[in-house]
Amino acid sequence: MTDFTGFTQDVFGHLPRVDQRRWADAYLCGLLTAPGKKTVSRLAKGACLPRGAAQALQQFISASPWDWSAARESLARKAAVRLPGHSWTVGTTLVEKRGEHSVGVHRRFVPEAGRTVNCQVGIGLFLTSGSESVPVEWSLLMDEAWCGDEVRRRRARVPDAVRAKPAWAHVLELADRLAALKVSGPAPLVIDRHCALDAARLAAHLQLRERDFVLEVRPDQPVLPAPHAAIGIGTLPGPDRPVSARQFMREGGARHPSVIDVEQGGRTRRVQVFSAPVRLPGTSPAAPSTGRVHRLIAEQFSAGRRPARFWLTSLGDRRTDEVLSLLRGPSLTHATTQRLEDDFGLLDFEGRSYPGWHHHMTMSSAAYLYHRLQHCARQPARL
Repeated sequence: MTDFTGFTQDVFGHLPRVDQRRWADAYLCGLLTAPGKKTVSRLAKGACLPRGAAQALQQFISASPWDWSAARESLARKAAVRLPGHSWTVGTTLVEKRGEHSVGVHRRFVPEAGRTVNCQVGIGLFLTSGSESVPVEWSLLMDEAWCGDEVRRRRARVPDAVRAKPAWAHVLELADRLAALKVSGPAPLVIDRHCALDAARLAAHLQLRERDFVLEVRPDQPVLPAPHAAIGIGTLPGPDRPVSARQFMREGGARHPSVIDVEQGGRTRRVQVFSAPVRLPGTSPAAPSTGRVHRLIAEQFSAGRRPARFWLTSLGDRRTDEVLSLLRGPSLTHATTQRLEDDFGLLDFEGRSYPGWHHHMTMSSAAYLYHRLQHCARQPARL
């Protein structure tokens, strides 16, 4: 069994004060034991703390000046050891909020809910194996209304370096931070459509970093045929005229689909996989197309007439089934994010400050990893 004291010493032993380390232990214990919504009062009760301790826990999370990056580095190293051969995946979490004072809160249309909500949006980087996904780094989406308001920034203690940027830029920043730690060897970055809305720009920056990737793209993603693209029965566009990914595949971009059995929802389903080399049109002078050839993959389940999902990857030398095995990663990450929200208090931060949000996300991630290590100790298997 993973020793709780040893785990907290590894993750929070860098905290300079004894009281900070004690409150970190208590907060983590509360996240692991308190039922339901993880309010600080319930965390204090779950950790068997005396009356009045809830205020101290709130102070530790929201106001105490401790470094969350060192704790996350420890989590990343532990996860990398437990997950050999992992990929990097990205997950998002949306926290509905009342009012406008919680850091990063803004109005956003949520397609899944079909409505506009007042919310915070967190973007997480996960290490993901064939069966498990573990959060190791987080970023908070901040819009210009927040970043351009010095009064709100000062009140929420937002660092000067934080600026408004799109989700794909947050993904790059997260990947850069994890890469700098050198916790593992090169790993492909696998991202579904929620964080890869500007796939061409994201791909351009990833290839500048020599980072392999698998990005889900929309069916209307513009692509250009590569010089050696397969010619099917249809007519491909000219070399400089982009068409949608769907049209490219439909009009002769790929031939001879592979038929592969995949696991989905506990069932094995047969899927046709089309694959063809493509290029991406230029995006801007800051991130121009290099003309590099990527691989466009389309999945079509037997019940559908059109490819259900499209993916763009730099892994042109990998077998199709190897690339497809990576596509399960985002689903595992979504499941982990849901578990973090339901059981480990990911949505339950009650403070308003930027450091407090990062402290809480770090504690929630630590609670999840500790729980998984305990589970694996009881049922010996690779995480």
